[in-house]
Amino acid sequence: MAAEIHSRSPRGPVLLTKIPGHREHVTSACLIPREDGVITASEDRTLRVWLKRDSGQYWPSIYHTMSSPCSALRYHHESRKIFVGQDSGAVVEFLISDDFNKINFVKTYPAHQNRVTEIIYSPGPEWVISTGQDKFLTWMCTESGSLVGRHAFSSWASCLQYDEETKYAFVGDFAGQITLLKLEKDGCSVISNLKGHEGSISCLYWDPVQRYLFSGSSDHSIILWDIGGRQGRTLILQGHHDKVQGLCYLQLTRQLVSCSVDGGICVWNMDIEREEAPQWLESDSCQKCAQPFFWNIKQMWDSRTLGLRQHHCRKCGKAVCGKCSTKRSSYPIMGFEFQVRVCDSCYETIKDEDRTSLATFHEGKHNICFMTMDISRGLMVTCGTDRLVKIWDMTPTVGCSLATGFSPR
Repeated sequence: MAAEIHSRSPRGPVLLTKIPGHREHVTSACLIPREDGVITASEDRTLRVWLKRDSGQYWPSIYHTMSSPCSALRYHHESRKIFVGQDSGAVVEFLISDDFNKINFVKTYPAHQNRVTEIIYSPGPEWVISTGQDKFLTWMCTESGSLVGRHAFSSWASCLQYDEETKYAFVGDFAGQITLLKLEKDGCSVISNLKGHEGSISCLYWDPVQRYLFSGSSDHSIILWDIGGRQGRTLILQGHHDKVQGLCYLQLTRQLVSCSVDGGICVWNMDIEREEAPQWLESDSCQKCAQPFFWNIKQMWDSRTLGLRQHHCRKCGKAVCGKCSTKRSSYPIMGFEFQVRVCDSCYETIKDEDRTSLATFHEGKHNICFMTMDISRGLMVTCGTDRLVKIWDMTPTVGCSLATGFSPR
């Protein structure tokens, strides 16, 4: 398939359509590949398939009522399988017809004892893998319906990504930790634990080509974990002002698309050599002026001075007092798109060109609780707390489109 690459543009996403009609907020949605269609799962207990009619409007070709509110959705286009996670903890499998006008029930998997948070279908070993608020990761056989394995966490398992080749599962939890596991037929082994967020993990995205793992959190930040090439490298991206709810990495243009609860849509330029944020250093006194911090009783007594509050410079990581860090600056090469605290000496080293933004920011105009993309067509779908599903053309923003021959947008 030939690729047609255009120069990057600061223009925002183009809203193609809004899909109303749900009585509760939509928890998940999926664009149907090579079709003008969307599958949605909602808290109103409905699974719906929307197809674009000649009028340009989307109408439900399938409207199926579930026994419990829908909390997660996964569609596998090659096999036409749909998996729906429910508030009850069950995962229900359906098979959809080739014309997307009929679904048939296949089976129910008793995967969890509480709300299902994420579902992955692995066609190789025929596993349906899921996480839930019962603090478990489970993987079940789609042929027999039996449990293959499960792993317990200390807090809610909130999101999941999976590498088909290595059978590695990445599980984010409510405590802010990401666990990397190797799944097997007779159990699993924990490979490593990734810690870096100060809030719960709200979304993950795994790129198997670059072997990058992206994590979004309620602490408003995104972290890139370089799982493949440079072991241990992490890059922090701070540009959102609310909980990050959706991530998608565009490998062709080296861009990351992220969405947050406040409706913010951000496109990050990852096609540059970014700097890692330094580890924060600890000290009993300011590492610039040597004045004691308020817990350093001995130095306070010896110098007959009051202790000062400790801060940290985001550029060098040194522990500094307020008087030595009066400046604020953005520093996009390190991921800080808005102004953060830097020490006065670091501030003097930051040039005007160093403050040039490496991301573009746009407004989704609804509180986004879910986002996914069809990268081949440059389409994005967002679900909001306003019960609307929005379909966006992202090609003006990411500056890339594939010569696909699909119907014009």
